Amino acid sequence: MRVGLTYNVKKDCSGEGDEHPPSTVGSDVYAEWDEPETIEAIRAALSRKHSVTLIEADEHAYDTLRTTPPDIVFNIAEGAFGASREAQMPAIFEMLRIPYTGSDPLTLALCLDKGRAKEVLAFNGVPTPSFKVFTYLNGNGNGLRYPMIVKPLFEGSSKGIFNDSVVNGTKELRSKVQWVLDTYKQPALVERYLTGREFTVALVGNGDNITVLPIVEIKFGSLPAGATPIYSFEAKWVWDRDDKPLDIFECPAQLDSTTRAKIEAICIKAYRVLRCRDWCRIDVRLDGEGNPYVIELNPLPGILPKPESNSCFPKAARAAGMDYDTLMNRVLEVACERYGIAP
Repeated sequence: MRVGLTYNVKKDCSGEGDEHPPSTVGSDVYAEWDEPETIEAIRAALSRKHSVTLIEADEHAYDTLRTTPPDIVFNIAEGAFGASREAQMPAIFEMLRIPYTGSDPLTLALCLDKGRAKEVLAFNGVPTPSFKVFTYLNGNGNGLRYPMIVKPLFEGSSKGIFNDSVVNGTKELRSKVQWVLDTYKQPALVERYLTGREFTVALVGNGDNITVLPIVEIKFGSLPAGATPIYSFEAKWVWDRDDKPLDIFECPAQLDSTTRAKIEAICIKAYRVLRCRDWCRIDVRLDGEGNPYVIELNPLPGILPKPESNSCFPKAARAAGMDYDTLMNRVLEVACERYGIAP
C-alpha cells in the first residue's frame, strides 16, 4: 500500500525560525510534537511492508494530499492552532475521502478539551475526578476539596502541569489559575487531586476486539526528593533523560486481580464512550481507598522508539511481546480492518 505519514516535527523551544509557531510560547511549546528520530522510526517500521511518504502537517499538507492521495494515512499530527488542533488533519482526510489511522475529528477535539471529555465520561458513569473550569478568575473552587490540581484545559504531553500544580489553599489556587490563564491564554481545569497510585493504560482495537496491553505504573518514588507525586512536565521532559533515565515506570504494574479488572473495565468503557478508534492511551489514578478514576484520554499517544526514552505505549507493547515495528504495523492493520482494506 501507499501510506502517507502525517506529523508535526519539533522545533526550537523558543519558536525562533518557525514561520507560524503555536499560539503558546514557553519551555513546553513544542512538547506535543515529535522528534525527527520518532518520525523516522515510524517510517522505517511501516516501510517493512508498505511504500511510505512523509507529509508534514503544515499549510501545504492539503495540496499534497489532494494531488497525490495515499491509500491510507498513518496520522501522528498534533496540529498547532486552537483547542481543536488535533482534529485538523483528520478533518482534511475526511474531506478528501482518504482513510486514516486513529480517532475521528470529534473524538480528537473532545479528548483534548479535558472538561468536555470529563462531562461525557461522568454522564456515562465512568468515574473521573470532580472538577471546575475557570475561564477567568471567578470563585475559589467551592464544591471541591483540597488538595486540587490545576491544568490548562486544552493541552497534552504534561504541558502546563508543573511540580507546583497541586494546590492546598485558596491563595495558591487563585495564583495558579491566573498563571494558566495568562500563560496559555485558555481556561484552567481545576480537578480534585487523588492521592493514590497512578497508571497509564494502552489499548488497541475497535468494537468487540479491543486489546488492553499490560498496564504501566508511574512510580513516583523515583522522582527527586520533595517532588510532588505527579507526572509533571519536569518528570516527563526534564528529570527523565535518555542519558540518565528515571526508573519511573513498572510494566506490568503489580496489581491484584480485582483492581486490574476494574482499571481495564473503566478504560474500555471510556474508550467506547468517547468513540476512540484503533488506539489510545488512558491515564488512571486511584483515590485514597484504591478506587480507579479516569484522568484523561490520549487518542494520539506518544510513541518514542527508544526503550530508554520511557514512552509508555511502546513500553506496554514490549511487555506484551510486540517490538516497535510490530506495534506500528498493528495499528495500521487495525485501521485497515475498520475500513475493509486489505493491508
